[in-house]
Amino acid sequence: MAGLPNEVRLVIFDLDGVVYRGSEPIAGAADLVEWLHAERVLVRFATNNSMVARAAYVERLAAMGIRADADEIVTSTTATVAHLALHAPNVRSVLVVGGAGMELELAAAGLHVVMAGSAAPDGYLGGALDRAYDAVVVGLDPQLDYARLAVAMTAVAGGARLIATNADTRYPTAAGFLPGAGSIVAALAIATGVTPEVIGKPAPAMFQAILDASGVSAANAVVVGDNPEADVVGAHRAGIAAILVLTGVTTEAVAQRLDGDERPEAIAADPPAVRGLLEARVSP
Repeated sequence: MAGLPNEVRLVIFDLDGVVYRGSEPIAGAADLVEWLHAERVLVRFATNNSMVARAAYVERLAAMGIRADADEIVTSTTATVAHLALHAPNVRSVLVVGGAGMELELAAAGLHVVMAGSAAPDGYLGGALDRAYDAVVVGLDPQLDYARLAVAMTAVAGGARLIATNADTRYPTAAGFLPGAGSIVAALAIATGVTPEVIGKPAPAMFQAILDASGVSAANAVVVGDNPEADVVGAHRAGIAAILVLTGVTTEAVAQRLDGDERPEAIAADPPAVRGLLEARVSP
């Protein structure tokens, strides 16, 4: 890509490492978002987290002084909903490997949702299911057990699409890394021989869903993220320019060595520096 757009009408923020770190807001993030709202630039917050519903993010951001509407929050689950509506409108019945936030968002979209924990009775070791499913949607499920894997595998073997809200193999916690949704997806992909449809970053589907819903061209959008492998690569796969901010997982030294799809159009030390890059580019 040649560089940042001359006219920016949409800014898509990653959350952890960009807007906040854990439970602490990043200095200047609230002012940056408020400035973009005042300039009538569309703002979206995009996260690979599949377990948390949008309403919880609205509350969390509000507690940090950041105004956001539910429509501005895009999780890998809501992006999955948008992807299905556009590319697989016949999907109505879904078996879900995931948490309560996934169940809430998928059901709110009008899908018939059955959680894998309910479809797999204790001790389930395979066998006929009581219904056919159009798709198996997989996110992070902290209660995962063999029965849930078995019932999901059986549904895919019966013809259900295998859809991964995201393919993160691990995710960070205060105690260290833990297995992510991608680890569950990988197990099902190996067991079934089916390649999953992946929605979350670095796949382009999440960003493409945001573009489709907003009506903004990729040529007038910017992604602001801290992770080259997820945020920057995902942006580029969707044809969007990226600003890499150094408030999360990437240092200046690492950022300067990036190349290929991981190399951003610009690097910013923090949210105020992001504003400096965008000030001459936002449309009134």
